[in-house]
Amino acid sequence: MKEAGLDGRHRDKDGGISKKHGNTLVGTLRKIYGKGFAAGYPDATELNAVLAQLNETSLSQLRRDHDTGHLGHKISHASK
Repeated sequence: MKEAGLDGRHRDKDGGISKKHGNTLVGTLRKIYGKGFAAGYPDATELNAVLAQLNETSLSQLRRDHDTGHLGHKISHASK
């Protein structure tokens, strides 16, 4: 049985994002999603460290782009 995460989310739903993009810095993701992404965490924090604590807005943005296959492209573009 899957363990429920924060807000009733199951850990495996975010596993694909974490596995593929977990070492992405919050600062890079803020270039994509705005200054409010992962509010309260320093820019140098890796996504793995904050993924389970993200608010619903930040998490839904990530999931949408990951599910459509756009997240990797957006990250590589923002990292330049």
